[in-house]
Amino acid sequence: MKTLDDCRIAIDAIDNEILKLLNDRMKVVGKVGEIKSESGGTIYRPEREKAIIDRLEGQSKESEGVLNRNAIEAIFLEIFAVSRNLELPEKIAYLGPEGTFTHQAAESRFGAMSDYISLGSIYSVFKTLEAKRAKFGVVPIENSKDGIVGETLDLLAKSSVKIVAELYMPIHMSFVTKATSIEKITKIYSKDKGFGQCREFLAEHGLVNVDQIPVDSTAKAAILASEDPDAAAICSHIAAKLYGVPTMFENIEDAHDSSTRFVILSDFKNAKSEDDKTSILVRLKDGVEAGALVHFLQDFDEENINLSKIESRPSKDKSGFGYWFYIDFYGHIDEKRIQRVLDKHGSEVTWLGSYVNGDNNEV
Repeated sequence: MKTLDDCRIAIDAIDNEILKLLNDRMKVVGKVGEIKSESGGTIYRPEREKAIIDRLEGQSKESEGVLNRNAIEAIFLEIFAVSRNLELPEKIAYLGPEGTFTHQAAESRFGAMSDYISLGSIYSVFKTLEAKRAKFGVVPIENSKDGIVGETLDLLAKSSVKIVAELYMPIHMSFVTKATSIEKITKIYSKDKGFGQCREFLAEHGLVNVDQIPVDSTAKAAILASEDPDAAAICSHIAAKLYGVPTMFENIEDAHDSSTRFVILSDFKNAKSEDDKTSILVRLKDGVEAGALVHFLQDFDEENINLSKIESRPSKDKSGFGYWFYIDFYGHIDEKRIQRVLDKHGSEVTWLGSYVNGDNNEV
């Protein structure tokens, strides 16, 4: 290939072959959907998707290909999403409105073609799933800077839905406005935490004394900025793009390593993979013997089960439980070593889900 036209002809030929292969793949997907429909199998299989990406990453390395894991994920997660929609279209509920980071997280796993339901609260997401008005729900569970999302934990404690997947997403803020210059901005909209995360930027650009108006979400901030040429918003880039507000500055957050962990909720149990995580709720009754929590955790240590998180929460019921603990650990609920630990504690433990470990798979 000596000329640009030669390169374009080669690319067109390759694209034609890619399209043919994708159509072939989708025909097989259709057959998979028929089989699962007859057997009642689950359409979304995070452990299967991870295994495919792991295999393709290894193959790319062996062949010295230019695509790394992030590039492979970007391409194939969308292919997986299209495939699922062909197998069985499902509704996905998420904490809205449209353009929030939760919306962005949902689209990263379920693609642009899925049928999304934007809801105004985490509680509404849980109720929608419990009423079978949606198959999947996406909600935040913790932020690396602000800590745990208490409402999500409290609802997991009493809901029938389970965690079926997790994903970690970097949180980057943009400063967006229709104003022609920063000096013309008279007000800034954002969520209260948005202002808190961007104090240094606001000080550096002389915006500390500009009227800062907190709203329910960064997406709402983008909507308001789109309607007022003298206003700005601190929001996600997806919200700015969605509501047509030009971006003046990107990545304006004070700490650039902030990320949020989201969980995907549904009503099924995942099969085991090579790298799983399990979440449980541990309730310790008032008046138990001293060191009850220590003894509980020692059982995990004896079975060589590594914990990744433990979070205490005050009990809100009247059944005599003074407090409870949310615990994440590595492994699947069906592993014998984990069953041995949990069998010792019976009704003290509530299983919240086993799912593919997403620690090292940021979108």
